[in-house]
Amino acid sequence: MNLVLLGPPGAGKGTLAARLVEEFGFKHLSTGDILREEVAQGSELGKLAKGYMERGELVPDEVILGMVRERVDGEKEGFLFDGFPRTIAQAEGLERILPVNLVIYLDLPEEEVVRRLSARRVCKKCGANYNLLTQPPKVPGVCDRCGGELYQRPDDREEVIRNRFRVYLERSAPLIGYYERKGILVRVDASLSPEEVFARVAEVLRR
Repeated sequence: MNLVLLGPPGAGKGTLAARLVEEFGFKHLSTGDILREEVAQGSELGKLAKGYMERGELVPDEVILGMVRERVDGEKEGFLFDGFPRTIAQAEGLERILPVNLVIYLDLPEEEVVRRLSARRVCKKCGANYNLLTQPPKVPGVCDRCGGELYQRPDDREEVIRNRFRVYLERSAPLIGYYERKGILVRVDASLSPEEVFARVAEVLRR
């Protein structure tokens, strides 16, 4: 089976993906990770992508799909795509590479997205991540690891998060409809605990 995870920022795609890989043996493909790897390795696709990224432009679909095609490398099943595809063009391109059997949409309201992401804090010294709601530091404002000062990243401020959420809905709404029409999209309430979300997804996978 090939699985796609969709959902707004803060919906818990990364946490769920890690658990699904561990329990079901999926091969995890995150296009963000792939982009960083290709750029770091200085591959032809990486050099091409880097040019777009340095100009602040979106990396074209054909470059992203080229990277995915290289990672798949002839295999046809067992892949978990995290946060990809992002557009219908990418979804159609992915289907030319391999079939998508199931799409899990982690449904999370805007207010919960804002609540979760605005609680994130990062250490200025070592880069450790915290969340004031789910993983707070032992001492407020101080990193457990190195004693560094914790701060809120600019893109974790409320007004920025709300804009990211709006952009996500604008871009992803057509994709959600696209997969719903194919009859392979399952909505899961992402406001539940990570354990409950995993249990619901696992139940769908075991059917």
